[in-house]
Amino acid sequence: CLNLAADCNAVLKALQPIFQEQGMTETVHNWEDHGYLATYIKKNGSFANLRIYPHGLVLVDLQSYNDHVKGREETDQLLNKVEERMRELFHGNIKKVKRLPAILRGGTIDRYWPTADGRLVEYDIDEVVYDEDSPYQNIKILHSKQFGNILILSGDVNLAESDLAYTRAIMGSGKEDYTGKEVLILGGGDGGILYEIVKLKPKMVTMVEISFDKWQIILFNMLNKYMRKTCGDVLDNLKGECYQVLIEDCIPVLKRYAKEGRMFDYVINDLTAVPISTSPEEDSTWEFLRLILDLSMKVLKQDGKYFTQGNCINLTDALNLYEEQLSRLYCPVEFSKEIVCVPSYMELY
Repeated sequence: CLNLAADCNAVLKALQPIFQEQGMTETVHNWEDHGYLATYIKKNGSFANLRIYPHGLVLVDLQSYNDHVKGREETDQLLNKVEERMRELFHGNIKKVKRLPAILRGGTIDRYWPTADGRLVEYDIDEVVYDEDSPYQNIKILHSKQFGNILILSGDVNLAESDLAYTRAIMGSGKEDYTGKEVLILGGGDGGILYEIVKLKPKMVTMVEISFDKWQIILFNMLNKYMRKTCGDVLDNLKGECYQVLIEDCIPVLKRYAKEGRMFDYVINDLTAVPISTSPEEDSTWEFLRLILDLSMKVLKQDGKYFTQGNCINLTDALNLYEEQLSRLYCPVEFSKEIVCVPSYMELY
């Protein structure tokens, strides 16, 4: 990016020899008021686009199939030559130079995953630990050098071994005393919340996971094997000294508990994140969240607490919509919120 308008023809003539030395075939497109686009194609199929704008922006995009170190070194050398030639040509009139890392496409390991607010994040994935399609969702566990094993369900980063911050936050960030308390967990199929609460000596924890068939068995076994740092040993059995895992739809369970008059000190909802809009395809999610909220209030003690996840803090409209739901419950409630950084999400939640 230059500090002044560019002489597009001069820039093109200065950079042409760099690409020609590589034995690349050149095609040039010229628009009177919109600069130049030059494409350079090598015999091995790699190519470069050189886009020169009159206002001073020069873009170079290289695409090649380089699965070895030598190929990457050749790409870096070419870019270095372009940068050096631009500095020679414009001396102190270069405003900034920005070089982006290569985007790797078509590899056996997919390392790019979107954040909740639509940004693209590249993870340091070095191994596909598990990858299976069930009738309901795709289940992946990928290993990250920074975050350990990451559970990804249908393209959504669910939880990583590094993400104790998420689990602690949805439990009250260490401010709650669970000793001797009755706790209801809705969802939480990765076992992280259950594992952490059991350590705190509750009276009884009931976790309700929505469905159980051969795929849920596979998922539980896979979490036990590959996400042990997250779930510990609590998924080894569906019952323990102070916990039970019910494999049922949580809505009938909540209705049954309300009818029986069973009450809990804590209800923790780890079923689904707040949807990002009120578009028709998300209406059912909002209805589901409202229903869960109402039913949960009916089984929550007068001084009980309800914990749930929200969404990325950049999705302010979605979070405001959720807060509006809290004023529509059949009983008045007070609420607070806390912002935490979830490591593998690479965003504030």
